[in-house]
Amino acid sequence: MKKIIFKAIPFQKKLVTLALESGVDAILTEAAKAEAVRALGRVEVLTPDELPTLPLGSKADEQAATALLTSGKQVSLAKGWEIIPVENILAQASGLALECESLDRAVLAAGILERGADMIVVLPEAAHDLKAIVAELKLSQGKLDLQRAVVTAIEPAGLGHRVCVDTISMLRRGQGMLIGNSSAFTFLVHAETESNPYVAARPFRVNAGAVHAYAQLPGDKTCYLEELSAGREVLVVSADGSTSLATVGRVKIEVRPMLKITAEVTTPDGCRVSGQVFLQNAETIRVTGIDGTPISVVSLKPGDEILCRTDVAGRHFGMRICEDIKEG
Repeated sequence: MKKIIFKAIPFQKKLVTLALESGVDAILTEAAKAEAVRALGRVEVLTPDELPTLPLGSKADEQAATALLTSGKQVSLAKGWEIIPVENILAQASGLALECESLDRAVLAAGILERGADMIVVLPEAAHDLKAIVAELKLSQGKLDLQRAVVTAIEPAGLGHRVCVDTISMLRRGQGMLIGNSSAFTFLVHAETESNPYVAARPFRVNAGAVHAYAQLPGDKTCYLEELSAGREVLVVSADGSTSLATVGRVKIEVRPMLKITAEVTTPDGCRVSGQVFLQNAETIRVTGIDGTPISVVSLKPGDEILCRTDVAGRHFGMRICEDIKEG
């Protein structure tokens, strides 16, 4: 994840406040203004001595920046940098920051050589793009391929411990978490964005399933639902496959009546792959239809089409491994 720094030189209280509210990681300002920044919020404050800004207009500039970085220092390259010399530096050293004057330049800086600069320094002229830059570089987690799955069975499964994941974010219709009996077959379990005459919507919550189920996490990792706790980041997935981060505010584990839902995906080569998920038997718990519509497990029936994700099985402590494994 990229470190996003706002350059508050010259210091302007209004822009620093905007930067803090947008969720930047640090503020770069003159040493004389460091305490003024700290008075506005708890944030890392950097000075030009700690993160010097160098030009990048010649081969000599490139060599000077590389030398500083390889000696263990951090360096910011002034706006106007070009891709090829930045690639040369990134191939040899880490700790590089790039000044960016717009959302487009920030996205470019974050993707050079498929890893990008370690730090993005947002200039005051890009203040209007700050929220979009933070959302794109820190919250967005790219896109996942979701598949059309056909429900084949819904069966009572007795009582079990189910996990409600309450995040500190407001989720929207069409969003939820990928949950499943196997890391190779997960269901898009919808957030509680819908209200009914008896229960208010709780759009911060995903009633995610049984304690033993896998939850898809950022960084191509998984964990058991039982392992989630306050402060941990989870992956929020939309019906179109786009993803973002949310932080867990709390986890509620309670005994509830459960359903076992089985669905089947037909692969491009004609093979049929099935998977299961255990969800609470209640009207407010929903999976996600292929158009993003939440479908209550109470009204779900065989033949309904929902969104799932298939993958290659094999995880150890949530990390992907190559192993002959079968989960069911």
